[in-house]
Amino acid sequence: MGFFENLNIEEVGQELITILTTYGLDVLGAIIILIIGNFISKKVPQTLTKIMDKRNVDKTVVHFLGSLVRMSILIVTLLLVLAQFGVQTASLIAVLGAAGLAIGLALQGTLSNVAGGVMLLIFRPMRVGDFVEAAGHSGTVKAVNLFTTELATPDNVQILLPNSSVWGSAIRNFSFHPTRRVDFLMGISYEDDINKAMDVFKGLIAADERAHKTPEPVVVVSNLGDSSVDITVRIWCDAANYWPLKFDLTKAFKEGLDGADISIPYPHVHVVKD
Repeated sequence: MGFFENLNIEEVGQELITILTTYGLDVLGAIIILIIGNFISKKVPQTLTKIMDKRNVDKTVVHFLGSLVRMSILIVTLLLVLAQFGVQTASLIAVLGAAGLAIGLALQGTLSNVAGGVMLLIFRPMRVGDFVEAAGHSGTVKAVNLFTTELATPDNVQILLPNSSVWGSAIRNFSFHPTRRVDFLMGISYEDDINKAMDVFKGLIAADERAHKTPEPVVVVSNLGDSSVDITVRIWCDAANYWPLKFDLTKAFKEGLDGADISIPYPHVHVVKD
């Protein structure tokens, strides 16, 4: 009871009034800033998510960018609250900037992979299931993550490529367009009938339903070589039929030329005896 007996109610009340007068507006302002900052930190990522969903941006990128934006807004809100109480935030910002620069330099390779992954997932130069050539490697795209791109070679060997090398290189996407052109270069002997050979090719192409009629297949004499007359054949087909058509027609062309008694020349080795 001694403590309460010695307590001066008037002095306590006066002290509370002084504190409220001195810091009340600052506290109220800080609370308002926190409320507004928290609202914006939720609203902006939600709006950004809706926009990216409409553009079919990958969910990984949507979540990553949403979290990054929310964190940035909360940091700015905290700095504004500190400034409301008279804290000099300039030095704090400088410290955070220096720390961020140091971390960025230490994680330069990782951050470049993240940046490359974000660009790949936003612009979508390739999708899962596409057959591509990138960074010197070819394969079917299995996954595009924030750090790496996973490919599978035709013999099902896994290849993991850093996103920075993929985004920084030329990307050849063989599955991007719905159609592809199949090219053949067939050589016949100079003694054989060119028109007869060309008719064989045209007949085999017309009999294959996978070969498109438009654009019209091209069968032309493209070169007079040292030992053969070269005939170029170009056929358009669905991208999914590229390899089956190429394999089947390669066999059919050879059998067709054999059936028409047209020879395909090949190098001969002559042995000279002393």
